[in-house]
Amino acid sequence: MSAGPVSLPAEARLLSAHFHRVRRAQVQLREGPPPPPREVVRRPAHVARMLALAHHVEAAIAQGRVASAAYVASQLGFTRPRVAQLLDLQLLAPDIQEEVLFLEAVDGKEPLSERSLRAIALAGTWEVQRERWRDVKASF
Repeated sequence: MSAGPVSLPAEARLLSAHFHRVRRAQVQLREGPPPPPREVVRRPAHVARMLALAHHVEAAIAQGRVASAAYVASQLGFTRPRVAQLLDLQLLAPDIQEEVLFLEAVDGKEPLSERSLRAIALAGTWEVQRERWRDVKASF
């Protein structure tokens, strides 16, 4: 017995793809003035946006525009525990919340993670929160 060519279904032999060729450019040195400095990109920090969202959700629930945090979770595509995490950010002392709302991400670098901020929010009294906030704030 000789092994002949393998017969494949027509669908298995059809390949459709788009290929993109990238050419590497040569680096050319130029004489003259240096290029202008790159503009720094600033935007509100992720934790600031999440705290603002928490206040927005809480206000919507309080005003009766939405039935519950569970409904908000389903509408935003979040889980119920995720919405609870967001609402926990409101446990922060008011002065810390104000500072967080003014935090900025510079060139995409976030000043702190939401996880560390939640740890501060769940630390206990506002005095304990302020002590931990001072420690975290010193790092950025």
